[in-house]
Amino acid sequence: MKKKTILFNPVVSEKSYSLMDSGSYVFSVEPTSTKIEIRQAVESTFQVRVKKVNTLRRSGKVVTDRRSGRQGKKPDIKRAIVTLQPGDKIEIFEEVRS
Repeated sequence: MKKKTILFNPVVSEKSYSLMDSGSYVFSVEPTSTKIEIRQAVESTFQVRVKKVNTLRRSGKVVTDRRSGRQGKKPDIKRAIVTLQPGDKIEIFEEVRS
């Protein structure tokens, strides 16, 4: 069985930066992944201890082409808000912030 990539990329937004102060980080993740898989992926990738994982799904917008009038749909996205144990940090985010 192939090992799937669970974490795609960190979400860079004003809200995600404000969550970093409380020890929470936001990632785009594989839509079929579970909270347990996300926890294991973050712990093994960044060598931190995860306290809690919250997930949310965002439906893709329906868009209309200006020229032809055909409708299409943007892809659905799943995000994970990962809260770390007190004292743990993900250094990659701290470098981007400064």
